[in-house]
Amino acid sequence: MNVSRETTELFQVYADLIRKWNPTINLVAPATISDLYNRHIADSAQIFQLSRPKMGTWLDLGSGGGLPGIVLAILARNIPLAIILAESDKRKAAFLSTVKRELGLNKLSVKNTRIETLDPGKYDFVSARALAALDKLMPTLHRQLALDGEAWLMKGRSWKAEVEAARKGWSFELDSFQSATDPEAAVLKLRNIEPND
Repeated sequence: MNVSRETTELFQVYADLIRKWNPTINLVAPATISDLYNRHIADSAQIFQLSRPKMGTWLDLGSGGGLPGIVLAILARNIPLAIILAESDKRKAAFLSTVKRELGLNKLSVKNTRIETLDPGKYDFVSARALAALDKLMPTLHRQLALDGEAWLMKGRSWKAEVEAARKGWSFELDSFQSATDPEAAVLKLRNIEPND
């Protein structure tokens, strides 16, 4: 991943914070800590590289340890993009607020709330990584996206089956991109999400 020295330094501070907090609140699987940069940071960064946001609002659902939300906020810090992280776990939300403060991510905000209780939004972008099956996410995506908004979802090896299941209840435009960090996984871009009649 080709990024500036300042961005690399911010990623380093973020990675150090994950390592410090992880034994207490399990932000990422302990087995992946040794390869934190590739497994989590570079993996999350591909959403930013694919979506190329110029401005607007971005909602990250079930942010957990901030993947991809914190990574997006670091990469987008010089563009007018407001990023909202929704996380129901109080301890994880406290971690996200600490990262925001220590990294000076001023356009980032943390909402300690369940996804179902979020007010309906008009977000330009909505993202989620390893959160729930696609068909379970569809009502939230439909409720939170602006009319011309884009959902960016990171999905594992069963992504095609998830898309098939979601199409039974929903219509949507789909673009899929092979994951840069796992050839069997995919990044999905969904638009024009509507329930089937």
